[in-house]
Amino acid sequence: MTASPPATTLLLARHGQTVWHAENRYAGVSDIALTDEGRRQAGQLGRWAARNPVDAVWTSTVSRAMKTAEPACRALGLVPLREHALRECDFGTVEGRTLAEFAAEDPARAEAFRADPVAHPFPGAEDPRAAAARGTAALRRIAEGGRGGRILVVAHNTLLRLVLCELLGIPLGAYRRVFPRLRNAAVSEIRLAGEGGAGASLLSLNVPCDD
Repeated sequence: MTASPPATTLLLARHGQTVWHAENRYAGVSDIALTDEGRRQAGQLGRWAARNPVDAVWTSTVSRAMKTAEPACRALGLVPLREHALRECDFGTVEGRTLAEFAAEDPARAEAFRADPVAHPFPGAEDPRAAAARGTAALRRIAEGGRGGRILVVAHNTLLRLVLCELLGIPLGAYRRVFPRLRNAAVSEIRLAGEGGAGASLLSLNVPCDD
């Protein structure tokens, strides 16, 4: 009987706070810097990593994620690895705006988005199903490359919520309801087992990295 391949533990963290997130504005493809609070949160994540070592640190190629991962990499003496497929979704015409601002302009489309953000994404936005597919494939590649280990992945709020739904068999259109928000620099633990990480288990969600 062939033994099952060892499971890989992924520690998923949203990047630290940015100016736009403090104002509840959508930041997808825009390269928005961390606030002082965001840098403090990155430091907390670094101290958490020192207490809970991982074998590798992966980030998206967006600077707010890379900056958030820097303290953890320094604490562990690791070189960060980059994955472009972990970038945030493109929010189209709502990039840099709030949902309330969009609703004031187009209440019907805003209401449709609230009801099902996958069936009714923002105008000009990336298809959420495509974002979920690229993010899920990236995490499975990362898990396969670090099979049996513990890997910290720093990425983005909407992308990670879509990926969690995809991995756990939750309808993608429910991502805003099931996972209302991933807190900045908090850690969610997921275990991928089986060939290609086909079996996923959520072990914790939104655990703060308080000192």
